[in-house]
Amino acid sequence: MAFKTLIQKMTQAAVRGDGPSVAACFCENGIYHDVFYGEFRGDAIINLIEGHFHRDGKDFQWDLYDAIEQNGIGYARYVFSYSSTLPQATDRRATFEGVAICRLKGGRIREYREVANAVTGLHLLGFSPERLSRFVDREAKALLRRAGGDTPQSK
Repeated sequence: MAFKTLIQKMTQAAVRGDGPSVAACFCENGIYHDVFYGEFRGDAIINLIEGHFHRDGKDFQWDLYDAIEQNGIGYARYVFSYSSTLPQATDRRATFEGVAICRLKGGRIREYREVANAVTGLHLLGFSPERLSRFVDREAKALLRRAGGDTPQSK
């Protein structure tokens, strides 16, 4: 399956809350790294969609732009939004812009990771500056771990 078709199928299934259809877009032990909820592997991806996404939000929209694949890696820019069902942010609309990075194998996703401007969405939900700061700190530490410590800040 072409990457553009695959990523559209995956994101639209997530919008509908169809966890099994999202998981079917992944290899058997495929990994979904979510910027908020962490890493989900294989059938646990169903729980990410049904037990987290659709627990904490409703009225999802996930628009994809500029999907491209090269050398087994697919990239797509996206704008993702939803209305919160969290008690402290009920019905506030969060909007995020990011890039999906998918490592592919046999027409399915082996690993999904995203680079997203998530702080804007959290701000729109009314998260406190302290909570935003904790999120940014966690993301900075994750970036340094992924980079293997080989960054100017680690020297």
